[in-house]
Amino acid sequence: MDHLSPGARSRAMRRVRSHDTTPERIVRSIAHSLGFRFRLHRRDLLGSPDLTFPRLRAVVFVHGCYWHQHRCPRGARQPKTNREYWLPKLRRNVERDRRILRALRREGWRVLVVWECQTRDVERLRRRLAAFLGAGRRRAGGRGGAEKKKAR
Repeated sequence: MDHLSPGARSRAMRRVRSHDTTPERIVRSIAHSLGFRFRLHRRDLLGSPDLTFPRLRAVVFVHGCYWHQHRCPRGARQPKTNREYWLPKLRRNVERDRRILRALRREGWRVLVVWECQTRDVERLRRRLAAFLGAGRRRAGGRGGAEKKKAR
């Protein structure tokens, strides 16, 4: 049994954001500070990646640990109420994520998933993003963003 009234539960669920979450803003800030420019939530790409780097043919998804069932303590939590609805829903989220990642890779996109819990160690995340995006920059055959300006 839910401890909230249906109206209170509805208000709480409405506040769960899908875009511009704190973890997403952290990733965007790091990518920008590294000199990379990107597009947000491109609806023409499968799964509407959180960040898209078209020149690098790279996308980044920032997943909430609970909603996408990461193997961390937060992702391992199970719903306490209405389990008949939520457990299949969470399983469908995971399967949809797998399908989307496979399809994007087949289309030639490089894909990085950043989990909510990984945004807590900003320096480690900065290194990971730099490595992922830097590999694409080398493949694209050039420099971009801030490095171009410094070279002038």
